[in-house]
Amino acid sequence: MPPPAAGGRPTVVSLVPAVTEMLFAVGAGPQVVGVGSFDSWPPEVRHLPKLGALLDPDVERILRLRPGVLVLHVSQQELRTQMERVGIRVFAHATGGLDDVPRNMRKIGSLVGRAAEAEEAAAAFERSLDEIRARAAGRARRRTLIVFGHEPGALRAIDASGGIGFLHDVVTLAGGENVFASVKRESVRVSTEAILAAAPEVILDLRYGQEWESEAEAARERAAWNALPAVPAVRTGRVHVLSGDRFVIPGPRLVEAARDIAAALED
Repeated sequence: MPPPAAGGRPTVVSLVPAVTEMLFAVGAGPQVVGVGSFDSWPPEVRHLPKLGALLDPDVERILRLRPGVLVLHVSQQELRTQMERVGIRVFAHATGGLDDVPRNMRKIGSLVGRAAEAEEAAAAFERSLDEIRARAAGRARRRTLIVFGHEPGALRAIDASGGIGFLHDVVTLAGGENVFASVKRESVRVSTEAILAAAPEVILDLRYGQEWESEAEAARERAAWNALPAVPAVRTGRVHVLSGDRFVIPGPRLVEAARDIAAALED
């Protein structure tokens, strides 16, 4: 049997950054003995063994750690089978909508012996979102383009949020109207012609894995949008480059992301 962590609770390996953040948010940080290659938050995870990710899980090292619970992506079916065969419980995570974040916090909290703490953390998350939603309720909703990827400094290979998923949900909650809400996918590759036709009043350019060292760096990225002067957001200066992985990881820090997005929509 896998060895228990302090207090009799199971040890945990998490290969999913969003769930790693949830584990620490519900007080299970001391139980986490290994994380995925792309985990960077909270800072404590930087000192934990890195055990691969979606495409390259380090099965041998995971087995040597003998966790009581393994968190993996729902698509990692082969890894799930291997772990369950040796008696390791599995939490299979699938990215979904904003409501799935507190739901998953409660699920993982119960699984690792932190049900009460998870309930408290999930309820606080929901209250914070309710406050942001209430503040936005009285404002006119601006048509918003939500971009989470494109070539640096250029408007090529633009990936935007469609009308499904947590990014769409966060922007809607914060007071925006997703210009591609009718596209019932989490992401859509869009052309500059499609953006011109959509005529967004606000552009949110979300940059994963980057924190700007200076305002000049962000300004250079904003300047790329000047190639589309006919777009209302560009014409009125409502292009917001927001950097940091809190915007694209569906975990507890989405509250911070929602506040930042709400502030941008109020501008």
